[in-house]
Amino acid sequence: MFLVEGNKTIIELPNSNFKIKEIFSTQPNNFLSKDVQFTHITENELKKISFLQNPKDSVAVCELSAKSEFTDKDFQLVLDGIQDPGNLGTIIRLADWFGIEQIICSEDTVDFYNPKVIQATMGSFTRVNIVYCNLVEYLSKTENINVGTDMEGENIYHFEKPKKINLILGNEGNGMRDETEKFLHQKISIPRFGKSQSTESLNVSMAAGIILGQLFRV
Repeated sequence: MFLVEGNKTIIELPNSNFKIKEIFSTQPNNFLSKDVQFTHITENELKKISFLQNPKDSVAVCELSAKSEFTDKDFQLVLDGIQDPGNLGTIIRLADWFGIEQIICSEDTVDFYNPKVIQATMGSFTRVNIVYCNLVEYLSKTENINVGTDMEGENIYHFEKPKKINLILGNEGNGMRDETEKFLHQKISIPRFGKSQSTESLNVSMAAGIILGQLFRV
């Protein structure tokens, strides 16, 4: 089981592959199907069960989705050791915004069901398939072009997007691992325009937004 908080996100669950087990809410009436078990609770009780500092209305207990086989999509994000829940949640939200249906994660990437991840996606987790696997094994077999970020890579503003692409993003502090990097077909970079050129790097989710915005340009 995992928790989903907030009515705005909970109402999206019936249209997803996630099954709601029970809803605990400060609202007196069930705002979803009568088939869903519903328990009316006080605001104080909500604060006790919520992971948020200022919970608003409801918490849904949902069943984990069953693991299944996956096939390559034409555009995928591949995450190598992302550790911050907020970063993963933001990247999932970005994927949803740009119509990317699948994200492939290394086995040590932060847990998709972490409450902070779910919260940061703002409901986008219901529309993006998240897969965990052995990245070395996957990248050695995929037919997509593996593209990764590197300070010495091709300028993103001159880069032509392949028809089938895996955009690989590395760990917040260490970047992608050597065993991942050796499977790259192409490298890209975001050029710095500041006069001092002293900023070492960008937050990984921020970098993802810049790169996706450029790759999906008309």
